[in-house]
Amino acid sequence: MTWWLYLLRCGDGTLYCGIALDVEARLKQHREGKGAKYTRGRGPLEVVYREACPSRVAALRRERAVKRLPRTAKLRLLES
Repeated sequence: MTWWLYLLRCGDGTLYCGIALDVEARLKQHREGKGAKYTRGRGPLEVVYREACPSRVAALRRERAVKRLPRTAKLRLLES
């Protein structure tokens, strides 16, 4: 079972970082307003980055690390 770290670009240009087993299903939840509070009302939402993680624990650790990065570093991730 592969966990995914993902970044969404919100309609206001901000980035949201999260983890999921099924990124497309999670994106659907975000779009329906059932995802994170942060993404509600910030549509349209677009997945701009995905990174496979071997376990939920690894995905959570990576999510924490990415969330601590400045915006410029997150944008560099998108380019890689």
